[in-house]
Amino acid sequence: MKFFNIEKTSEGKARAGEITTDHGKIQTPIFMPVGTVASVKTVHQRELKEDIKAQIILGNTYHLYLRPTMDIMQKAGGLHQFMNWDLPILTDSGGFQVFSLSKSRKMSEEGVKFKSHIDGSYHMFTPEKSMEIQRQIGADIFMAFDECTPYPCEYNQAKTSMELTHRWLKRCIDWTEENKEIYGHKQRLFPIVQGSTYSDLRKISAEVIAEAGAEGNAIGGLSVGEPEEEMYRITDEVTDILPKDKPRYLMGVGTPWNILESIGLGIDMMDCVMPTRNARNAMLFTWQGVMNMKNEKWKSDFSPLDEFGTSFVDREYSKAYLRHLFVSKEYLAKQIASVHNLAFYLDLVKVAREHIVAGDFYEWKKTVVPVLRQRL
Repeated sequence: MKFFNIEKTSEGKARAGEITTDHGKIQTPIFMPVGTVASVKTVHQRELKEDIKAQIILGNTYHLYLRPTMDIMQKAGGLHQFMNWDLPILTDSGGFQVFSLSKSRKMSEEGVKFKSHIDGSYHMFTPEKSMEIQRQIGADIFMAFDECTPYPCEYNQAKTSMELTHRWLKRCIDWTEENKEIYGHKQRLFPIVQGSTYSDLRKISAEVIAEAGAEGNAIGGLSVGEPEEEMYRITDEVTDILPKDKPRYLMGVGTPWNILESIGLGIDMMDCVMPTRNARNAMLFTWQGVMNMKNEKWKSDFSPLDEFGTSFVDREYSKAYLRHLFVSKEYLAKQIASVHNLAFYLDLVKVAREHIVAGDFYEWKKTVVPVLRQRL
């Protein structure tokens, strides 16, 4: 069975496709909720599936390795069994988390030695170790171990880092070819394009990654603080080089308008903590724009939370009630807002897909992006 099928391409680069994994099919373009420690924050798995309509979620190698540990993970039968989630899962390599621990890590050709943020104990991640952990987690799609550079980043640092990422990729591929899956379902390795915001480096990296012949490819090192225009420029350049017949995953992106612009540049998969993190801070994304639910203006607004929303929370709770919960610091506020935002993100990519299939995606995007960005 083919891993990725493109069902419709638009006049530009946007395309509607389908990814087939052993845990189910994924309609692309798709947004993937982030479940860092085997949980999408404040949201039940039942809500993820039935109300939010998530088709794939993320787990985090670094965090799951430290807690609950791989001993528990394997005893549970992998992450799907552990968290009772029978749809696809993607894991990152742990690279981004390890490199964000800049004050408590030491990097070498071999890998990265780092200090746990939980108890201060020391650990070593190598490309082989990252692959081993991700085998034990059992994600359907797992990522090559890479170094993510910060922004801004000096050219020579970006070049050295990119070349290390390419050498590590070979070690990742070698390890996965020698060590088979352990839970009876197929796992697919995605390499990651790096090179900061330097076009020539991104071109080199995209060519190396394309030549690796993986079943899908990712673009990393964006959404780390660079201007939106830079992110779009690099994405556009990289998608020109990455194979057209394989899914392209833009890591860590982003706002609703970032997502639509990225789809327009040929991206099929995206993830971000933004819908849940911003939800916990009372920010709601809607088809009419962005709402701050702590604002006084919602105090006596008893209309439904979002008349165009697709989840039960949009119909069952009012704006005034959600504002009251946030002002009162009630936990339920964060749950309601998280379900709303995630359901909106999944609805956003679903509607985008419909417009790609209909052939009017770019005209539609041009009208909807300014509305999504406005503050209500």
